[in-house]
Amino acid sequence: MKVHVNGLEKIFEVSELPLSQLIEELALKEKKFAIEYNGEIISKGNFPQTILKDGDKLEIVIAVGGG
Repeated sequence: MKVHVNGLEKIFEVSELPLSQLIEELALKEKKFAIEYNGEIISKGNFPQTILKDGDKLEIVIAVGGG
């Protein structure tokens, strides 16, 4: 399965992947972030039931603090 994350193609050896599992694999769990899934913002409450499929496109924006 191919999924585009921030414009980069990522290949997974499965046909479907829960978004929550991808978040764990990308080590985002402890960070503040937002995800756009195929053009729509996904709320964190919907991460567990959102299943990624071949060809899906994600844009992940991570909040960065600073001064």
